[in-house]
This record gives sequence, structure tokens and C-alpha cells, in this order.
Amino acid sequence: MPDITLTTLILLCLAAAAAGWIDAVVGGGGLLLLPALLLGLPNVPAAHVLGTNKAVAIVGTSGAAITYVRRAPVKVGLAVRVGLMALAGSMAGAFFAAGISSEVLRPVIMVALLGVAAFVLLRPSFGTAAGDTDARPVTRARIVTAVVLVGGGIGFYDGLFGPGTGTFLVLALTAVLHLDLVTASATAKIVNVCTNAGALAMFAYQGTVLWQLAAVMAVFNLAGGMAGARMALSRGSGFVRAVLLTVVFSLVAKLGYDQWTA
Repeated sequence: MPDITLTTLILLCLAAAAAGWIDAVVGGGGLLLLPALLLGLPNVPAAHVLGTNKAVAIVGTSGAAITYVRRAPVKVGLAVRVGLMALAGSMAGAFFAAGISSEVLRPVIMVALLGVAAFVLLRPSFGTAAGDTDARPVTRARIVTAVVLVGGGIGFYDGLFGPGTGTFLVLALTAVLHLDLVTASATAKIVNVCTNAGALAMFAYQGTVLWQLAAVMAVFNLAGGMAGARMALSRGSGFVRAVLLTVVFSLVAKLGYDQWTA
């Protein structure tokens, strides 16, 4: 456990709970958890912060995934196939990450996120049970697209850069597989478990995980993740859509701030 005050530990635990809730509903919990760790542990090397972040996040993501699988109509086999491809993609992205400038990527991702927000706002039926996403059959070609492009492509992005990966997964799964937003969130959680497991294994191998701190924060992240999953299931796609837009605009604001201060 690093040398931190009780106040800092409490704030980190609260941030972990909130991040778990956000991540379970629509993805993007890292937008809150990682900056909280960076602020709370200013003297800890960045690699240890990243490793600890993954150790915390995988617990909440796993809890949310289990909650969804028990209560939502999730095709676990398909989710695992996408997740395994995402795992491979994230490893490839991490391999190339050292040669890519985040200052170049941030504006590109900001534009993509704004496009996502505009699309969701202009298509109120997107991702709802009554919308046109459920009316068309899911072909084998779309399943292959989900595995290769959604899994591999977004997994690669996660390893290369990271912010908003869960949000992109939800949107891509909704668009490609015609899922409603609740089912897409459930599927995305299973994919996230796969990618987090791969990243955590690498961080653990490198010895860059603060296990004691992660264990304490993980309890709160788990509680937040399970609460978020239950709320998403009970309130439906309209609630998830509202949280999705909030997270998208928050991501844009965070990336814009990072670009401005870089």
C-alpha cells in the first residue's frame, strides 16, 4: 500500500465506485478512475498507476458482466469470440503504442466522439427495443464483422490509446449486431473482461500493480458495477442512452482539456 492519507484513500474508493457504475451502464469508467488515481498518487510511476487501474477495473467489470449474464439475454459465446479477438487486438495496439503520439490521436478521437453524439441525438430510436435496430436479421457476415472489426479494431484502439473504449464497444455492437443498448452494454462487459485480463496479466508480469490498494478499491468498484448493471436492466435503453450521451460529452471535454494543456 503506498503512503497515502485516509482522506485520499476514501476519495479513491468513492471514485472507484462511481467508475464501476458508469462502466457497467455504458462504458467509460476509466474516464473517472484513471485520473483519480493519477491525482491521488502523484509520486507513483505511471506504469504502476495503469496496472493498479486495470486490477481495480477488472473486478467491477466482471461483477457487472455476471449480473448481466444472469438477467439479460446475452449470447455469451458470441461475446467471448469478440472478446478474444479484442484481447489480441489490444496486445497489438499496445505493441505499437510507443510510436504513436497521443497529441495526434486526441483530435481524431474527439471528432469521432462528436460524430457519435450527433448520431445518437438525431436517431432517437437508435438502440431502443422499439427502434429499427431489432427489425433486421443478424447475418453471418455481421457476426464476422463484429468479431473482426469490433473486437479486433476497438481492441487495438484500447491498447493503443484507450479512452472511451467501452462506449465505442456499446455503439459498435448496437450498430453491427442490431442489439438494443442494454444488451450491447452486457455484451461489451464480457469483451471488457477479456481485454482487462490480458492487460492485467502483462502489468502483473512486469510487477507494476499496487495489489493492496487495488484490493481495497476493487470492493467499491465491484459494488458500483453491479449496481450500475442492475439499474441499466431495470430502467432500460432510454436510461442507458442518456448516460451514453453524458459520457460521450465528458470524454470530449476530457480529451479537449488534455489537448489544450499538452
